[in-house]
Amino acid sequence: MTDLSPGWRFWMPRQGKSCVFWTRTPRGDVPALPLQVEPQATIAEIKNLFTKTHPQWYPARQSLRLDPKGKSLKDEDILQKLPVGTTATLYFRDLGAQISWVTVFLTEYAGPLFIYLLFYFRVPFLYGHKYDFTSSRHSVVHLACICHSFHYVKRLLETLFVHRFSHGTMPLRNIFKNCTYYWGFAAWMAYYINHPLYTPPTYGAQQVKLALAIFVICQLGNFSIHMALRDLRPAGSKTRKIPYPTKNPFTWLFLLVSCPNYTYEVGSWIGFAIMTQCLPVALFSLVGFTQMTIWAKGKHRSYLKEFRDYPPLRMPIVPFLL
Repeated sequence: MTDLSPGWRFWMPRQGKSCVFWTRTPRGDVPALPLQVEPQATIAEIKNLFTKTHPQWYPARQSLRLDPKGKSLKDEDILQKLPVGTTATLYFRDLGAQISWVTVFLTEYAGPLFIYLLFYFRVPFLYGHKYDFTSSRHSVVHLACICHSFHYVKRLLETLFVHRFSHGTMPLRNIFKNCTYYWGFAAWMAYYINHPLYTPPTYGAQQVKLALAIFVICQLGNFSIHMALRDLRPAGSKTRKIPYPTKNPFTWLFLLVSCPNYTYEVGSWIGFAIMTQCLPVALFSLVGFTQMTIWAKGKHRSYLKEFRDYPPLRMPIVPFLL
């Protein structure tokens, strides 16, 4: 048991894989641990103390809540500012093994880049012996490889040098699900686009040029939004602010949507689908749009809840519609 403040006691009995934390008055006959916690202690400090006695549950694995089904408390929350009295209860949940977001993104994005190039260069055992290391005669196939590679190289570089994550880790189990999605779709798309029997788009060069323009514009827009969001959050900070348009025209989409980075991302894949006229790419675009819509709606709700002066005309991802 750890003293929180005069008259408070903080103890934790094990219950299977979880522990329940709560305060007791000095009347409780519970032996004290040689650890002191001030009323000004943060949740992060309490997690660190818990780790000292239970090393298998490092801070990133811990979720502390005021209610078993409530939201996790933030690391920066201060104990005495929580809605508790002289008796308080904190519920612990093991989040499982964690992995850093940087590692997750690098793994997710490096896979599609490598897999696509295997099909582009037609390594053995993909299309038959006579096609090993042959090259497609269609220029759109080579352009598609350049665009696909550029997209994932851009993502890798943004992960390393642009993105700032509000949460340092995610459950390790999620990386397998995410990699299955990205790697699987990359292989499916690459197989058909680089297939020896692949046929170019119906409307030829005009269709390809239009699609390329859409792809390039959306890639520039996506990067511009990422840079704008990065500038809102100082390094090492979890500060949240309302994003607004800057002098960069690509950021003006903030006038209409809360998550224009998702809007541009979907636009890029729509352009790629038009360029290649490939059904797996269209399905990947649709699935991606569905998932990003869910994320955008969640972020939009968070903005509305957190900021009373949030611009009322914005939609989550599609201007005026969605």
